[in-house]
Amino acid sequence: MKKSRRKARELAVRGLYQWFVSRNEPAAIEAQLRDCELYPTADEVYLSEVLHGVVEREEALEAFVAPHLDRPSAELSPVEHMILLLAAFELTQKPDIPYRVVINEAIELAKAYGGTDGHKYVNGVIDKMAGSVTRSNPARA
Repeated sequence: MKKSRRKARELAVRGLYQWFVSRNEPAAIEAQLRDCELYPTADEVYLSEVLHGVVEREEALEAFVAPHLDRPSAELSPVEHMILLLAAFELTQKPDIPYRVVINEAIELAKAYGGTDGHKYVNGVIDKMAGSVTRSNPARA
């Protein structure tokens, strides 16, 4: 059975939210996620890479996201904030993933876990981020 990146992203958002509010170590959060019902079908390698990658690159990812926001990141909902950091990680660190996939996955996560219209905001911000990535790397388009 093929392991799912979509489920890995879903678990990553859960883990990143936990990290954001608690600042627990990513390894401890990852260990807790192993007990989640989604874990057996998730791509564990990708989950680990994303969870640790976002935490390790938080400052750079925040700097990448900030110019595309209409407010300070501290005013974002924590869930939508973590979805944006996850998308920023994929856009900047995973050139093999088409930007349309990054946008679509983030929208689905925001619909499932974010506020009522959070997916619309996430869509707009990631669309701008993707535009800046494709302008700087035309092969990514």
